[in-house]
Amino acid sequence: MTASRRTFESSFAAPGTVAEFRLQVQRAEQERVALRDSELEAQVSPAKNPRERIEVWERLHALRLPRASNHLLLAVIAKQTQLTMGEVHEEQVRRAAVRNSKPHP
Repeated sequence: MTASRRTFESSFAAPGTVAEFRLQVQRAEQERVALRDSELEAQVSPAKNPRERIEVWERLHALRLPRASNHLLLAVIAKQTQLTMGEVHEEQVRRAAVRNSKPHP
């Protein structure tokens, strides 16, 4: 669909019409794409520390940082966050320390 056709449809669309719904869906998709692009940038941003980058990676992929130090996913995380394996392992150690410092019921 061309931009002129979208403009034409939106200027003559009655509330609740198919054209209006289509525009809402397109806007929502554009917002999702913009948010994902922003998250992908944050995942490799030098302004963010390793913990923040890994948290962004976890949100994007709906996965948690594995606990095993030899897990194959760690190399993927390191590559996609532009961190070293050492930085990823440090975050694993930090999280383990937090878990172990909490009192068990």
